[in-house]
Amino acid sequence: MKITTRKDFLFILYVSHLYEIPTVVGIFSAFGLVFTVSLFAWICCQRKSSKPSKTPPYKFVHVLKGVDIYPESLNSKKKFGADEKNEVKNKSAVPKNSLHLDLEKRDLNGNFPKTNLKAGSPSDLESVTPKHSSEGGQEVVSPDSLKSSMSLTSDEKQEKLGTLFFSLEYNFERKAFVVNIKEARGLPAMDDQSLTSDPYIKMMILPEKKHKVKTRVLRKTLDPAFDETFTFYGIPYTQIQELALHFTVLSFDRFSRDDVIGEVLIPLAGIELTGGEMLMNREITKRNVRKSSGRGELLISLCYQSTTNTLTVVVLKARHLPKSDVSGLSDPYVKVNLYHAKKRISKKKTHVKKCTPNAVFNELFVFDIPCEGLEEISVEFLVLDSERGSRNEVIGRLVLGAAAEGASGQHWKEICDYPRRQIAKWHALCDG
Repeated sequence: MKITTRKDFLFILYVSHLYEIPTVVGIFSAFGLVFTVSLFAWICCQRKSSKPSKTPPYKFVHVLKGVDIYPESLNSKKKFGADEKNEVKNKSAVPKNSLHLDLEKRDLNGNFPKTNLKAGSPSDLESVTPKHSSEGGQEVVSPDSLKSSMSLTSDEKQEKLGTLFFSLEYNFERKAFVVNIKEARGLPAMDDQSLTSDPYIKMMILPEKKHKVKTRVLRKTLDPAFDETFTFYGIPYTQIQELALHFTVLSFDRFSRDDVIGEVLIPLAGIELTGGEMLMNREITKRNVRKSSGRGELLISLCYQSTTNTLTVVVLKARHLPKSDVSGLSDPYVKVNLYHAKKRISKKKTHVKKCTPNAVFNELFVFDIPCEGLEEISVEFLVLDSERGSRNEVIGRLVLGAAAEGASGQHWKEICDYPRRQIAKWHALCDG
């Protein structure tokens, strides 16, 4: 195209500018979009980091054989293996006074030889009396231990359950509460055949009952040496006085429910941890056994449909359930088992109700009856306490059937005499 006049030149220049403007606008729009997305992401990160953590966080580090199973560098995630860099950081985070296992000096069960026990510090293991308080100069003694020692009879003295050795410490710089479970001595044999036990210890902080930890199981020993450290972060020192430690000593059983050897309760009120690590030991006491009259009641509704040969079971309510342990209220649920000729043929269970002695379930179950009539049928109700991370404890038991006596037998007779009628009654729970 030939440019003949000045007007043609100006026209061509104008058209070229029109093509350049969209390109410039697109570049600026792209930069604006990137900047907006980056600003939005930065604001979201700031809001997420500024959110308050749950109170109390109780993030803990579990030290076992010199390895931090729950490293401090993690927020709330569990980590069962770490690289060399993380191990160095975690070892520096653990207090110097906390003890670690020397693998070369332990046997397969984690126990010290007798020669090493004699070489240890006498204040470490033979400190029968607790340390003195820095304020009043009085000995810190648990009220429960005084009562148990004053009320010991000759039969109870013969049935000793052993002694638990542990230490307490508070790290003011990190606001960390450190519990070291050292060992237990003189445990009774729970296995009649091998005359030994497979002990382990469960510990929880009261009255929260949320944070439960436990040691590993040591096989075939009555003097287990655990030496495991649990460090709880985010606990103010002023709150320590309001807490208590509950230790439960158990023996692992592969084929049935673990045997409870005993328990130790340590109220932390009045215990001064300003002077560093405090070595303590307590006699293991027998676990409080609930009486049959105090196991609570269960409201059950039954209906037998003769036409469809089904049994409808409605678990309505439970009331006056006892405390499962010293920690407070139970977390109950009901397990329903259907038996035919003493053989279980079906099982159901309700949802768990948290922290209540008077649970409301209102859950319906329909069972198919394999035979005509209810002569060989029985229904078992087990009220259990839900325990996270361990086997659930039986609070009470109820059996309804033709062979049942008392109110249970009368209830069963009524549903047989009046089919297609829903009949509800309260029943007292007995030993599990």
